[in-house]
Amino acid sequence: MEESIWYWVGFIVFVLIMLLLDLGVFHKKDTVMKVKVALAWSIFWITLAMIFNAFVYYFIDHTKAVEFFTGYLLEKSLSVDNLFVFILIFGFFKIEPKYQHKVLFWGIIGALIMRAIFIFAGVALIERFAWIMYVFGAFLIYTGIHMLFEKKDGEDFDPNKNIVIKLFRKLMPVTHDLTVPHFFVRKNKVLHATPFFIALLLIEASDVIFAIDSIPAVLSVSKDPFIVFTSNIFAILGLRSLYFALSGILEYFHYLKYALAGILTFIGIKMCYNEFVLEHGYEASKISNFTSLGVIVAFLTASILLSIVVKKRQEQRMIQ
Repeated sequence: MEESIWYWVGFIVFVLIMLLLDLGVFHKKDTVMKVKVALAWSIFWITLAMIFNAFVYYFIDHTKAVEFFTGYLLEKSLSVDNLFVFILIFGFFKIEPKYQHKVLFWGIIGALIMRAIFIFAGVALIERFAWIMYVFGAFLIYTGIHMLFEKKDGEDFDPNKNIVIKLFRKLMPVTHDLTVPHFFVRKNKVLHATPFFIALLLIEASDVIFAIDSIPAVLSVSKDPFIVFTSNIFAILGLRSLYFALSGILEYFHYLKYALAGILTFIGIKMCYNEFVLEHGYEASKISNFTSLGVIVAFLTASILLSIVVKKRQEQRMIQ
């Protein structure tokens, strides 16, 4: 079933209204978001996503509702990896917590636009070149295996070595002043970018990298642009509040990267396998979205439980 244009219009208008309310009303002042408030906002965004999921179930299609939920959970789990990058960026530039929400807000705006471009480009490629599914699948398998052996300690993290930042510094002078929470300031009548804007630029650049992984993964669940777009956007909208809710306990997600590596590898294998069986007329043998959903939940649950157990054992050893 092809969604009505009014579904697209209604969803985009809804997102714009929520973003305007978020920055212009609920978070108008630069204040530190407390954990309880962040948790409440996280629950709010998740609830909205589930209400929308029910809308898809009753007014569009039951199968597409499963696709939305699987895509949402997949994107949400992959987005958690972004939080570690956010912490490194804000820590490097010494941006105070009360200003981080503003930077993340505009980062989300940019992410929404880029995700839309990636999604429509991905769908167009799949419709024109069916074999691109093998390319996406192989890429996800490679990414999963690479993530499994990748070392992420953050000690060598230096944004100044990033090619995007290097190019930007050649185009515009950058001040180190953090006293005024603006993206640009004038000094001696010359416009300068601030560390706030450099942090925003890095967040946008990191989202492009994450999108290269996540969009093909979600396209393995559904090739419907509306389902892929809405599941992605709902997952991203709740990312800011999730950051503040989990930033203090991310150490309990130490083994999350192994779960994400397993999920990406599985999704990559699924993409290649399903495309192969569909080509040869064995549609009944394909891996279902229910199976994907079960695998995603199993990997995430196992990684979080293992992280908690290991962390508690380490704390007990320190006490002894």
